[in-house]
Amino acid sequence: MERSVLSSRTALAALTVTAALAVTACGGGGDPLAGGGSGQSGGAPAETIVVGSANFPENQILAEIYAQALQAKGVTVEKRLNIGSRETYFPGLEDGSIDLIPDYTGVLLQFVKPDATEKEPDAVYTALQGALPEALTVLERSEAENKDAIVVTRETATRLNATTIEDLAPNCGQLVFGGPPEFQTRPDGIPGVAATYGCTFAEYRALDAGGPLTVGALTNGDVQAADLFTTDPSLEANGFVALEDSKNNFAAQNVVPLMTKAKATPEVTAALNAVSAQLTTEELIALNTEASSDTKPNPETVAKNWLEGKGLL
Repeated sequence: MERSVLSSRTALAALTVTAALAVTACGGGGDPLAGGGSGQSGGAPAETIVVGSANFPENQILAEIYAQALQAKGVTVEKRLNIGSRETYFPGLEDGSIDLIPDYTGVLLQFVKPDATEKEPDAVYTALQGALPEALTVLERSEAENKDAIVVTRETATRLNATTIEDLAPNCGQLVFGGPPEFQTRPDGIPGVAATYGCTFAEYRALDAGGPLTVGALTNGDVQAADLFTTDPSLEANGFVALEDSKNNFAAQNVVPLMTKAKATPEVTAALNAVSAQLTTEELIALNTEASSDTKPNPETVAKNWLEGKGLL
């Protein structure tokens, strides 16, 4: 039954990818999952690691860190960054058009196994190892964790006397919520918040994944609550309040390399595990802070600075 559910969801995700890429083609843009080369279906030559990323800055920085760490070991790398949400890039991992992407353990587990109940870091990681499709694997998880959070302004938190999501619940019907489109349907997104806390928002506005649209909408009052990431420096910069998830709706979300099992050679595995060994939540916040500084360095530069500082280049 579980395999059937996964197959159905993968098929649906593939249709979503097809539609999204058709729109891209109509707009004259490139297909982030397209690539030349031979070897696996739609992918690069067997000796090349195709590194992808989701469509938010932190994940792009992590993808650059993975790519540069591998290149430093002489591995041939091709980058296809800013692909989109998990619903978009996961089929690319399955069909071989990408080989490696930074992911987060809890949300990845719920994607491949929607009825997963594990919450703690080790339990989530162990369950994830057993739930992935046969062709995929995760390498060692890092201590670094970036979780979704229900965030409100300081004014809203004070007015509603809310420090936890549970405190917010009686007032959810009066609030407009903003977040990425996928958060509206993911098991630990709006459905999970409703089931866990009895919190049903008045309206959902699809914005971006922890980006400027969401931050701006929360700041100017277009939404009164939003999904932002716990490692986002905008929380502190704007005085936002990340409400405590007292009933553990959101599982552990440790950063982990997700990749094609056939390309997880000892050399590749060692290089990526060395990155995970040095990556902490504080490091993630620092990376995001650097990327959002006045100089606005690109993800490649931020990644290089971090790797050099850790002696990994």
